[in-house]
Amino acid sequence: MPLSTILDLNLINAMNPQILLETLVTRMPFGKYKGTLISELPVFYLEWFASKGFPKGKLGTLLATVYEIKINGLDEILITLKKQYPSTD
Repeated sequence: MPLSTILDLNLINAMNPQILLETLVTRMPFGKYKGTLISELPVFYLEWFASKGFPKGKLGTLLATVYEIKINGLDEILITLKKQYPSTD
């Protein structure tokens, strides 16, 4: 198994499944992307938060989780979850 696959699996295993599911149903509560699902925020917006600091609490956790997924090219995680839980759209 390639090292990159092992690292990806470790990242997936380290994530809290409930947090991943919450990124699919929680909407951004403010700003330019108010109302957008956290999982669908553009990476440049997440990068801005990363540079300024994620908000405290659950929202910050959700934003940071999606940021890590997207910057590491692991969008397939979110795509797969959306297919498994179609009612979350």
